[in-house]
Amino acid sequence: MTANLGAKPALPGTEPLVVTRGLRRTFTLPQDGWARLRGEPAAQVVAVADLNLEIPRRTTVALVGESGCGKSTAGRCILGLIEPSAGSVHFDGEAVLATNSQSFRALRRRMQIIFQDPYSSLNPRQTAGQMLAEVLAFHQLSPSRAERQQRVRALLAQVGLNAVHAERYPHEFSGGQRQRLGIARALAVEPQFIVCDEPVSALDVSVQAQIINLLEDLQAAHGLTYLFISHDLSVVHHISRVVAVMYLGQIVEQAPTEELFAQPHHPYTRALLAAIPRLEVSQRRPPSQVRGELAAELAGQQGCSFRNRCPQAMAQCEADPPWQAVGAGHWSRCWLDS
Repeated sequence: MTANLGAKPALPGTEPLVVTRGLRRTFTLPQDGWARLRGEPAAQVVAVADLNLEIPRRTTVALVGESGCGKSTAGRCILGLIEPSAGSVHFDGEAVLATNSQSFRALRRRMQIIFQDPYSSLNPRQTAGQMLAEVLAFHQLSPSRAERQQRVRALLAQVGLNAVHAERYPHEFSGGQRQRLGIARALAVEPQFIVCDEPVSALDVSVQAQIINLLEDLQAAHGLTYLFISHDLSVVHHISRVVAVMYLGQIVEQAPTEELFAQPHHPYTRALLAAIPRLEVSQRRPPSQVRGELAAELAGQQGCSFRNRCPQAMAQCEADPPWQAVGAGHWSRCWLDS
């Protein structure tokens, strides 16, 4: 079993809105008929391994890592969209996983998600106005039809759309407009916390900047708290206050954004930063010596899960590395820092 990492303190002057402790999610792989007849145990994959995370109020914490490292699964476990195998999630002091269905419905209003692919998350048979009005009616936020229509127009205006767009279907929008509609749907229930699951990765660079600016404006206007999931560190550098680097379901380094980009400690973090394209030769980092791909079988096992790819791996890496402070608000999980 992987050692349960110690909790990281919230930022000075801030109070955590979302807290996870020992959050773990294991998936059982499907078996063929012969394996079941032979009584072979089903293989399991650890997607999230003992995740401890604190997300301060009205700030943006970024969760970064390669595709397949468990970022999206972690975000969905926090929201209760995927049931964790172990651990706890507290939202504003309330245990999310222990609530009954009625309490969870009230809690759901306060926690929302923006999906990576807005088109697949939208109902192709409903107009934008119908989708937003349905959300308002379900949560009983606008009693009358006239009030719902007025609220729909206000939501569209907040995300840079207008009343004409209320009559359009999802296929009539551009990619950026669909993402704006997805943001409007998340805002409809007046949440406090939003998981942004790769919200700009499918968009053109110029549109990415527009959506990022929109998210920042909405955060300032409504006091929102974001968990921003991404593999694009250049985007993360712009929007986040704290960055948590995930590898095979575990956070291996966490620090304030500027500190992490200036002084990365974990070899995996340095590899990610070295992969960022830079035009200026003076700003380029030495090329990473990391080779190979994610080894899912190492997730949740004894020792450092990055050891099979790390250019600085040593015998010590077969044991669990310590989770320790390496600076002000800067934590790393590596034997090189011990």
